[in-house]
Amino acid sequence: MFAKTSMGIAGVLLIIYPAWDVVGTFLDIRANTGSTSKTPQYVNAVISGITTVAVGVALQKGIPETLMVFGAWAIGTGLIQFILGLRRRKFLGGQWPMIISGGQSIIGGTSFVLLAHDPTKGISSLAGYAAFGAFYYLLAAFRLSKTVNADVKG
Repeated sequence: MFAKTSMGIAGVLLIIYPAWDVVGTFLDIRANTGSTSKTPQYVNAVISGITTVAVGVALQKGIPETLMVFGAWAIGTGLIQFILGLRRRKFLGGQWPMIISGGQSIIGGTSFVLLAHDPTKGISSLAGYAAFGAFYYLLAAFRLSKTVNADVKG
């Protein structure tokens, strides 16, 4: 909503979102000490770190360029998240928030790229994308904390 009226706030959100993904990914790595490879998560963290800088650079060029960078990031990291959720569901269970969130990121990222030519529509969809992402992130964290606590007690 406010992203429509303030490009500065939208720009900050576009930078913070991938930066927060780096933090969330490292928290996920720390919480998941299972036997699966951590490579996808490290790749995700690197992509998100690079994207944080790339969005800052793209903002200097314009909103369409920024939306394309952000959209490409959402597609790539959404795909990693989707695949990781599918792989984890076999031994952790309850990975549906991660799977749905990954799918939502792929769809959202595609819409950012497609709407980049109309920055007002692309920017206005940022709030919805962020809200759904935060919701699924909290669900995944809650579910994961229940799984980790059950393992510690058991």
